[in-house]
Amino acid sequence: MTLSLSPSGYAMRTRQLVAGLTIMSAALFAAHPVLAKETVTIGIGTQNTTTNTVTGGIVIKEMKLLEKYLPKTGKYANIDFKLDWQNSTSGPPITNGMIANKIQIGMMGDYPLLVNGATGQQNKGNETELIAVIAYNAFGAGNGVVVHKDSPYYQLSDLKGKTLSVPFGSAAHGMLLQAMQARGWNDSFWNLVSQSPEVGTTNLQEKKIDGHADFVPFAELLPYRGFARKIFDGAETKIPTFHGVVMRKDFSSKYPEVAVAYIKAMMEADDWVRKNPKLAAEKIQEWTKIEKEVAYIFLGPGGIHTLDPSIKPMLVDSVRTAYGVLQKMNRVKEFNVDAWVNETYVRQAFKERGQDYDVQKQTLANYDISGNDPVCKKPVTRPKEAGEVWIEGGDIIPLSSTLCTFMGIKKYEGEGKKIAVSYVFDKALGIKVFADKAFYSVSGSDPAKLDIVPFLLKKDAEAYAAKSGAVVATYADVLAKMGK
Repeated sequence: MTLSLSPSGYAMRTRQLVAGLTIMSAALFAAHPVLAKETVTIGIGTQNTTTNTVTGGIVIKEMKLLEKYLPKTGKYANIDFKLDWQNSTSGPPITNGMIANKIQIGMMGDYPLLVNGATGQQNKGNETELIAVIAYNAFGAGNGVVVHKDSPYYQLSDLKGKTLSVPFGSAAHGMLLQAMQARGWNDSFWNLVSQSPEVGTTNLQEKKIDGHADFVPFAELLPYRGFARKIFDGAETKIPTFHGVVMRKDFSSKYPEVAVAYIKAMMEADDWVRKNPKLAAEKIQEWTKIEKEVAYIFLGPGGIHTLDPSIKPMLVDSVRTAYGVLQKMNRVKEFNVDAWVNETYVRQAFKERGQDYDVQKQTLANYDISGNDPVCKKPVTRPKEAGEVWIEGGDIIPLSSTLCTFMGIKKYEGEGKKIAVSYVFDKALGIKVFADKAFYSVSGSDPAKLDIVPFLLKKDAEAYAAKSGAVVATYADVLAKMGK
């Protein structure tokens, strides 16, 4: 027998069914309520204008890399992470924010990191831990001392009795303290005053101070902008310098997967820079207002700083050295370095990316200039003797030697092209330098066969030239010798 319903009966039956389902759904909801999402705010203290921290900060922010790696399953399924990016121009304000629990993740240079760790250990419940390195130079390059371009001073000892400014508590301040201790100079050697990068820059430009010491990127940035000259580089200390990532210990313990996610985001940012350093430098300029040519000297191939998150023993030892310097001067309280360093999260990040952490921890390799030199018609085989020419609005061209670099400058300018910047490598310190700011030891008379050896510091060029029977020359002098 077939049962049929009239339209009105069908409608009534449908309403009854819907009502029944609604009651059942309400009962199920009462038995198993949907949990409201918990909002967890992550305060992240960055230093956007400190170029060697960008892959730990502004690049992650702008490319939304942390959002890509933040955990979303398991205990994190009902957590909504809110990112609170807080930019500072130096490390101490970030430390203050971390102690106040307004910032959970911070980045800063070695001396501020030391103070960060010591301060946390002195404030129980607010301990921090070093979870990764952002970038480093094995010999201390990056920090430096500059004077006005018209200054008669060419080395650190020339500043005896003069006024030198530095951001107190910074990595550059630490560099000065190390240099003073190594030379046996006391506090009266010069008039050392505390000035931020912005204030120090203005005062140097207006010749209100005799010199200014600063961290990345200012010792390169100010000469690049045309009114300063570097007279001391941190590489002269031969003590490694680095910037790293610290995290509040209570936060990393509660959310360990977030710590791993942050490091993985930073590693992807590192890969992005190395894959296309010219584009990266251009984007960093857009995001930070630090000129692309300056960003590139730090992070491009053969750059002053090496991007590498592994926590190398020599970097931890440099913190111990810094602690000894500050302790002798009664500038820091007790600090347990070993308790502060935590490789757990960076090791896990490497594992999840299929990389060997212990192998990376032992290497100091950076990526180098490579390719074919179109001027001298040969491949680049000795990257530390090579050079680069950046054509304004065009490509960055690899050159196989300093001589070929100058030949390239002559060639391209002869074709009416504007040179944005050119780079060579300091023979004594091994660091990348702006070709037009360097000093050179030059010998020979044939423009095509000149022996041109670059140096950042005039004293190094003079010493090399004296030994080799050469002459000391500026960038303009070299171009003149080549018939420019």
